[in-house]
Amino acid sequence: MSKKFWTLMTVAGMLATTTAMPSRAEDADDAAPKYKTKEIMKKAMKGPLLKKVAGGEASEEEKKELHAMMVALAKNTPEKGEKESWDKLTAALVKSSQAVIDGKENAGEQLTKAANCKACHTPHK
Repeated sequence: MSKKFWTLMTVAGMLATTTAMPSRAEDADDAAPKYKTKEIMKKAMKGPLLKKVAGGEASEEEKKELHAMMVALAKNTPEKGEKESWDKLTAALVKSSQAVIDGKENAGEQLTKAANCKACHTPHK
């Protein structure tokens, strides 16, 4: 076989291998939360975003932004308290923010209930 053939086969193999492998940037995004807890508290919880989404007044983009914040919050480490409790509380936020995006009935009420400040701040702040 010709040298040109083997060169093409090598290049094709390299392309197939690198396309199938996830990039390091994607791995880094999965490992590190996109938002820090303080940023989420300021923008979503104290700010207007959560109320707007729970009240049904938010755009699709705002709903997705809130959900991304809740996912990041779940990945963050609490200042104090049990990790198990943190996981349970933040899972409720993630689930209810996804329900809003999906347009499920009573999703706004579920989100408001899951966003109970005292329930989270008492054990974790």
